[in-house]
Order: sequence, then C-alpha cells, then structure tokens
Amino acid sequence: MVGPFGLEPRGTMQVRALPMAKALAARGHRVSMLLPPWQNPEAAGRRWTEDGVTVENVILPPSVPGLFHGATALRLARGTMAHQPDVVHLFKPKAYSGLVHWMLARLPRGRRPRLVVDTDDWEGPGGWNQLGDYTALQRGFFARQERWGLTHADAVTVASRTLESLVWALGVPPEGVFYVPNGVGERPRRVAREGTPDARLLLYTRFFEFPVSRVIEVLQRVRERVPAARLLVVGRGLHGEEEELFRLAEAAGLRVAKSTPGGEEDGDIVYFGWVEMETLPSTFARADVALYPFDDTLVNRTKCAVKLVDLLAAGVPVVAEAVGQNKEYIRHGETGLLVEPGDAASFAESIVHLLKQEPLRRRMGEAAARDVEERFSWKKLAAGVERAYGEGP
Repeated sequence: MVGPFGLEPRGTMQVRALPMAKALAARGHRVSMLLPPWQNPEAAGRRWTEDGVTVENVILPPSVPGLFHGATALRLARGTMAHQPDVVHLFKPKAYSGLVHWMLARLPRGRRPRLVVDTDDWEGPGGWNQLGDYTALQRGFFARQERWGLTHADAVTVASRTLESLVWALGVPPEGVFYVPNGVGERPRRVAREGTPDARLLLYTRFFEFPVSRVIEVLQRVRERVPAARLLVVGRGLHGEEEELFRLAEAAGLRVAKSTPGGEEDGDIVYFGWVEMETLPSTFARADVALYPFDDTLVNRTKCAVKLVDLLAAGVPVVAEAVGQNKEYIRHGETGLLVEPGDAASFAESIVHLLKQEPLRRRMGEAAARDVEERFSWKKLAAGVERAYGEGP
C-alpha cells in the first residue's frame, strides 16, 4: 500500500488504509505500507510492525525546489518494488501516490504488479480542488492526475456509491470498480447517560461539510423546546471555522466554554477541540444525541464520513442530513434519524424527539452499533478488497 502522506496529521491512511491492511493481514496476506511523511518529517525513516502490517516512512530527500517531489515519488516507487509485491494499492489518485502509479505503470507488463487505485474523495473540479489551499497549477495537475489514475488502474476501490458512479462515468467498466466503504474495527461502546436533568448534544466534525450558522440555528431551535440543552463540540476546522462558531454563538447570546475531556462543561456550547482516539468513547458518553450536519455538495456526496461511523459504532443516537453515504450508514427510524439537507426546523425537531424519549435513544444507539458492525466491519469489507486484487469470487 502506498499513501500520498503519512499517518498524521491527515486521516486517510490512519483511518482507512491501516485498518484495511490489518484486516487483510488477518486473512493471511503479507501487507506493507509505504508513506511519505512530508507533513511530519520527524517520522521519516521510522519503520514498525502493527498487527501484522509493516509500516514504513520513507526517508525524505533534501528539500530542493523542483526536485523534492520527484525524488520522494521515486523513493516510494523503488521501496515498493523492493518488496516484490503482487499487488500495489495506491491510496488517492493524486500527489505522491499518483506519481508512483505513473512510474509503476511504465514497467513492462511482465514485471509490473497489479495496480489498484483507491479513492475516498473527489479531488478534481467541484471536489477538494475547491476546498484545498492549492494554486491554480496544482488544481490543474491534481485534476489530470485523478482522471488518469482512475482510468489507468487494473482495479479501483471506491469509498462511496457516488464515487462508484463517477468512476463509471469516466469509462471504467463496472467489473473493475469495487465498493469498499469505510468500516469499523473492534472498539468499545459508550455507556449511555441515565437520569440527568440537562440535555447534551454532540457535534463531532471538521466543519467544512456545512455552514457554521446552521449549527447555531439548530441549537437555538432545540433550546426553545429544551432550554437545558447544551452543545459539546469535538473537532477543529480546516481554516479555523471554530472561531466563526464562537463569534456567532456570542452574537446569539450563547455562552461558550473551552474544556478538555474530563473537564468542566460550564457553557451553552462547550468546545473540546481535537480529542485522542482512545478518549473518544468517554467523550461520546457525555452526549445524549449527536447531530451530523451535511450540505448537499459534490464533496459531501462522494466522501465516506469516518466520524459518522465512529458515532454509530459507539452507540450514539445520531440525527444526520440525508446526503451521500449518510443514507447508506443510517437506517432511518431504526439506527438513527435522517432529515433533508438544509432543513434546520426538521433537524431541530428530530433532535427534540430523541431528547424527550430516553428508551428510544437507547434502542436506537444499540441498534446502530450492531448494524454498522454487521454490515461495515473491516473483517467483512476485506473480502471486497481481495476481489479488487483479483482474488475470490
């Protein structure tokens, strides 16, 4: 497996590739991950084994303008071939993994391993090209990389149904496209709160999926019916969107407090920022209902939200906007509630409905945890990955 960046600070390799790799290793495959840690260069050269998966951060070349990118990709390609792989799974058809794909595709057919490309976001026009802090040159390059990478692979794994359709639209035959959404591994479930006088909502987010103003509007509507409701916020924006949340809250007369897991919650909105993975269950346990706002955009339709999976797997009752993969993960009325995107009134009404019915919240949370484990466990999804590798029925 080859990544476009390291395990940190971005999430694709940590929350998608690594658990996929571990599931494959558990099925008897020899799996290695090669990563270019350009965002955390202190990790360069580190190598370890985790649950049967070898993780290797390549040594980065000197940062010489115009040479660094090519040299990094070349080191990844050489390191990959040194493992004598049968299959190379390239995560994201862009940047370094896209360059490695191009290099390996130049090898003679008899020496070339099977090349599988994974896409978990739409990168080009209407996608991350509009969200990322890229130059015009980078946007054009990434758009071309994406199209070439998806159409020149032996197989493509996609994280969402919308991505599946987009790859088909590029002319890739359906038999070469494999739906592999983000999954869950073994993790503890939260312990639901009982008999508490207040009502706690949870927003677990990176903020870019929706306008911050909608969160304030929904919270205000909920508090009209449930005055004791307060909002716990876990996450951080791509561009400091949490500061806009604080500003809008203050303008609406809502008190904002910043805290840490295990700290006090003295505020109408309590902001925790980033929370370590191991403390998420205890943080989730503070909440009665989670809200998952999601605009109807191309980026959101194509993505496969790991944070939503985290909430459902932990047994948190969720109200989400019915966009993209949210409709795949949530069985409306059984494992969560779905509302039309942009309908703040229905969003608030659904939250109030759950807040006032503790037995329903408990049943829905337990059903959500069982459902995602049954349908989206990495143990089960690994079979689809094997088919992309040319194995299995």
